[in-house]
Amino acid sequence: MIKGIGVDTASIKAIKHYMESASLSGSFIKRTFSQTEQEQAKDRPRQDEYFASRFAAKEAVFKALAHILPEKGFDLRIVETLNHDDGCPYVNVNEKLRPLLELAGVSTLHISITSEDDYATAFVIAEG
Repeated sequence: MIKGIGVDTASIKAIKHYMESASLSGSFIKRTFSQTEQEQAKDRPRQDEYFASRFAAKEAVFKALAHILPEKGFDLRIVETLNHDDGCPYVNVNEKLRPLLELAGVSTLHISITSEDDYATAFVIAEG
């Protein structure tokens, strides 16, 4: 059964601005992305696009879950989107995210990510 859906679009240009701004670059990346996401970004030719797609994924997961959780907010850093060996993205259900999914009655998060021109979009289905 579908428990929630979420979609979000992030501006690659805005993420690039945050990355290039001396006062924002380190703090934005560290405040927003997991260590593993930061490491995976280093291997990408377009880090701005990678971070924008991951930011959209975090927001899409939030939108799919927040309405079915008692507390309507959570730290976006617990949402970690990685890639399988074939390149397909997945939300890593880690020890921080798992309790929220259990509380929401969600067993699986399905995710799709795409980017075009200056935008990255993520779509999430929360299934329970």
